[in-house]
Amino acid sequence: MTDFDASDIAAMRKEGDLRSFLRDQLRAGRTQKTAPPAPPPNPPGYRPGAWPTGTRPPDPPAQRHPPAAWDAALTEYRNWLTTADHTELAQPDNPRHQCGCAACTPRRNP
Repeated sequence: MTDFDASDIAAMRKEGDLRSFLRDQLRAGRTQKTAPPAPPPNPPGYRPGAWPTGTRPPDPPAQRHPPAAWDAALTEYRNWLTTADHTELAQPDNPRHQCGCAACTPRRNP
């Protein structure tokens, strides 16, 4: 698109050509953008979907948790077990409330 002066725009508006001129400019801009750029060439010996020869995917990062983190998680889980609403404790014979978890099973009093 070239530079246009205000007088050029005013003259096109006066002659009734401004609308068609702007549509032509938009159409030309769209056709230039729709052509995708060419992808870069593949390196020699490239095989799509394969790791390069002699390599493999990286290992997942090792997760190291300090002993304090394990203790905190276990304490939080134990607190949840004792404060959770275990409805099977109130109705141990109801088949809809039969839980097999270790928190509920030893506490049942037959």
